[in-house]
Amino acid sequence: MSVERIAQLKSILELDAKNTFARYALGMEYSSAGETDVALQQFRTLLELDANYANAFFMGAQALQHADRIKEAVQWLRDGIACAHRVGNRHAESEMQALLEELEA
Repeated sequence: MSVERIAQLKSILELDAKNTFARYALGMEYSSAGETDVALQQFRTLLELDANYANAFFMGAQALQHADRIKEAVQWLRDGIACAHRVGNRHAESEMQALLEELEA
């Protein structure tokens, strides 16, 4: 985890709490550090700001997968697939579908 990167992203969010890219990047930083619950909090906040941010579902599911929380990951993927389908993000939809199939195998 890059403490400096997290500090930068938090500074951005202090100036603009609705900055979806900074929120996404912060969630990714926490996920990379294995701080699953903190990462999920960031992804949930992001989805409150923009319910159509399909990649937040995918990254949340991956964080859960790495934490061996498969049942939760599957739900995030199902919700994410529905979101990606709704907004026409076929790439995210197919990536999430592939991961879902892997987790359900």
